[in-house]
Amino acid sequence: MASLVMDNPGIGSSRNASSAAGQTTARTGFGADGTERTDAEIMLAVAAGDEAGYNYLVTKYHRQIVHFLYRMVHNEAVAEELAQEVFLRVYRSRESYRAEAKFSTWLYRIATNLAVNHARDTKNERTAQTLELDAPDAESGTMPEVADDDPNVEQRLLREERMAAIRAQVKALPERQRMAVLMHKYQEMDYRQIGEVLKLSESATKSLLFRAYQTLRERLKDFV
Repeated sequence: MASLVMDNPGIGSSRNASSAAGQTTARTGFGADGTERTDAEIMLAVAAGDEAGYNYLVTKYHRQIVHFLYRMVHNEAVAEELAQEVFLRVYRSRESYRAEAKFSTWLYRIATNLAVNHARDTKNERTAQTLELDAPDAESGTMPEVADDDPNVEQRLLREERMAAIRAQVKALPERQRMAVLMHKYQEMDYRQIGEVLKLSESATKSLLFRAYQTLRERLKDFV
């Protein structure tokens, strides 16, 4: 089913041919009766053969899953590859899917497990990081600043230095704390959702995030 992922407009080249009704459903997430379907309902329909629904879910979540994985693995190509694997696993698991939690929670659990496994498999590898001075920042897409007469340049440079420091310190957090911060800060997931992904109670999740943010505040006190 790799072609389903590769042909999705949110990921690769062209969309698989389908009926106009199927395309409309995939684009809007609405059922035949005009009522809006939840992601879980769409995934249950995928299990029953609704491939347009699967394409809709891939399109909806692909970008945010890639961003989440990028912050985990710090490599754009690897993040894209892992995202492909996430959605392949979603499709392969369609018949066993049970709507016991939000679809997004289930999806992030798959992504988290893949990212953790990748980190463990490559922990002994040294990745050479090269900086191209005229290349845009991988996360923001902005070009690096050069000195000019704009009085705001220094402010922007200081802001970018602060953001780089934050990214570095988040990356240095223990694995589970880092995952919790990424889901809470960047994906705007609540304590319950994060706990479901990490298989922690809500109180344990709050404690985990408290320790993580406490560490970040201490390490970044010079930038606050």
